[in-house]
Amino acid sequence: MEHKLDLIALLAYVDPAYLSYQEWVNVGMALKYEGYTASDWDEWSRRDGARYHPGECFKKWTSFEGSGIPVTGATITQMAKENGWMPRSAYDRDDHHELGWDDELSGGDYVVVDKNWIEGKEIHEPAPAAWNPVQQLTTYLQTLFEASENVGYVTDTWQNEDGKYLPTKGAWDRTSGELIELLHMCDGDIGAVLGDYNQEAGAWIRFNPLDGKGVKNENVTEFRYALVESDTMEIEKQNAIMRELELPIAVMVYSGGKSLHAIVRVDAANYDEYRKRVDYLYDICRRNGLSIDRQNRNPSRLSRMPGVERGGKKQFIVDTNIGKPSWAEWHEWIEGVNDDLPDPESLADTFDNPPPLAPPLIHGVLRQGHKMLMAGPSKAGKSFALIELSIAIAEGAKWLGWNCTQGKVLYVNLELDSASCLHRFRDVYTALGMPPRHIANIDIWNLRGKSVPMDKLAPKLIRRSAKKGYIAVIVDPIYKVLTGDENSADQMAHFTNQFDKIATELGASVIYCHHHSKGSQGGKKSMDRASGSGVFARDPDALIDLVELELTEALLKQEENKAICAVYQQCFYRHNPNYLQQHVSQDDLLSAKAMEDHARHAIYSSELTATAEEVKRALEAVRGRSAWRVEGTLREYAKFKPVNMWFQYPVHRVDEVGSLKDIDPDGDGARPPWQKASGKRKDKAQAERRSKAEEFEDAVNNCNMGEPPTVKDLQEWFSSTGKEVAERTIRDWIAKHGFVIDKNNGNVVVKKSGNDHE
Repeated sequence: MEHKLDLIALLAYVDPAYLSYQEWVNVGMALKYEGYTASDWDEWSRRDGARYHPGECFKKWTSFEGSGIPVTGATITQMAKENGWMPRSAYDRDDHHELGWDDELSGGDYVVVDKNWIEGKEIHEPAPAAWNPVQQLTTYLQTLFEASENVGYVTDTWQNEDGKYLPTKGAWDRTSGELIELLHMCDGDIGAVLGDYNQEAGAWIRFNPLDGKGVKNENVTEFRYALVESDTMEIEKQNAIMRELELPIAVMVYSGGKSLHAIVRVDAANYDEYRKRVDYLYDICRRNGLSIDRQNRNPSRLSRMPGVERGGKKQFIVDTNIGKPSWAEWHEWIEGVNDDLPDPESLADTFDNPPPLAPPLIHGVLRQGHKMLMAGPSKAGKSFALIELSIAIAEGAKWLGWNCTQGKVLYVNLELDSASCLHRFRDVYTALGMPPRHIANIDIWNLRGKSVPMDKLAPKLIRRSAKKGYIAVIVDPIYKVLTGDENSADQMAHFTNQFDKIATELGASVIYCHHHSKGSQGGKKSMDRASGSGVFARDPDALIDLVELELTEALLKQEENKAICAVYQQCFYRHNPNYLQQHVSQDDLLSAKAMEDHARHAIYSSELTATAEEVKRALEAVRGRSAWRVEGTLREYAKFKPVNMWFQYPVHRVDEVGSLKDIDPDGDGARPPWQKASGKRKDKAQAERRSKAEEFEDAVNNCNMGEPPTVKDLQEWFSSTGKEVAERTIRDWIAKHGFVIDKNNGNVVVKKSGNDHE
């Protein structure tokens, strides 16, 4: 007989174990009405292992006679719809719109994984010496349940006609806390806690908490997890695809058979939302090559219990807490993967009338909505330079000789405490001699001690800044929010992409600060000085690089002479301006000795005493300042000539007279080539040792919001970019970089002192 719909396929969505007796009978009547056989009904009914009785379907079948109101295939169709089946037409609709929680998945490819190219990822059964059933089951319970929540599990089985082992309803009257306590006291015999199980059949457990009254959907108290299982492809491929999809998996268990059981966070508020989210989850898996057993969609479904054996194989935990940390983050990521890319544009459409360029922020250097990196060594005053830039944008003034567009700026302070940061802004305003007419244009976000990795900070920053109208966001410094290995191109590309998101969402320029690699920088190009991967230098639209100039003693003497002359000239302006005009020549104005002699003749001794103090302070200031050369690599503008400047706390001043133009950076001009090469090799080795230690110490200080972290905290921190770091590696780094594990305080990692021992 030909059928409009394949009712047997629809019954894959209907679990007989959750139907009432009358509903089960209605399915049989519908199948008979539509021309199916008793064998079809019997085969489907076998899935209810607890209530199935051989031969019962065939006896009932003969009693189904015609009636005035027949039960038709529409009954089965409706049951399938209620359990997640959707007719094909629902996927072919043209009324595409943004997906909400009340919508079914439709439209869009949602393809993340190319199943034809993805490489399998092996799983490894625990070695016999390391096999610990109690630990396996305890980890499962602690990961999925609160101590007070009831857990359903099954150890009793029965065999059907085909010899297949099927579970009974099992137990549901004990809490996770009770089970864990009994497991700790069972001396490794979990059968003494749960009841002995058949090692040919294995055992099962329910992954959502129950009310202690039964095991149906209505007994589920929290719709927290869903089961993702596929037994139609290799285990390694299942593992790889689930991980590539970044499913928010709380626990992944090997079933001891042909599949992995991934317990996925769905965090639904109620049963209706649970059904919708599971349908969405299963459809994403299907579109990415993972054929899902849709019978598992019920929230009270059984899954394989870790810590037991089945047919000579172990049911064990493969991994915990992998993929995205929550349903919300995973959903946002899946939607973003498919929606973020723009369509290609035809050049012919815009060639004669191209869109306007973004307006400049720093004229000749950076446009609004673009990115700029400032790189330099320590003591270059990078933070002060960025504060100066914040003020220049707020006031519409010059910065290092470049005009700035006036507007609102957000300064993200990750390093200084709030009071120090605010004082710095006031000190820089004062040193620049600039009236704070537009300080309302500057917002400061103080995050010292509260910083999070950049991929977590970016959405928070965007949300807080969306309606503020900033034309610039300055992040200082980035090492506080850096994740992953700064020498890894792919990890740093992921990191710098967060700045693109901020710039795109806010339409603001993003300006950030990074440090130089260690060692001499004078012989390098500006793009090669920033520490870590070349991504740092090649990603921004403008790179502003600061390199120190090594001052000669002759230049310092010359600067001291200028400073002394300036002090005496001011003294004459205050106390005897006529003498200055009539008796001091142009040559005398440039000679400290001559100016001092003139002052002895024309200035009272009391004023000379005060002037001597001023001279002393001026000389100290000259000796206390440093000299820097600003070079750059620009994407939107022509390369600019190097800018020389002085840094005298707390501000930079451009060298307008050219005193620094002939100075070589770091004194490299005086070193022979062989000496430079030798120095670079030593500097590189030392820098690598230092940077790894600094990176690890930064992780210890930040991965647990400033509190001493555990080994697990550090492992999650270093694995956050997608490259897993083993616990053993973390422990090696702890010892290598001068830390210890405080075993009396929950494996907390602390800084080693002279008397500490692990």
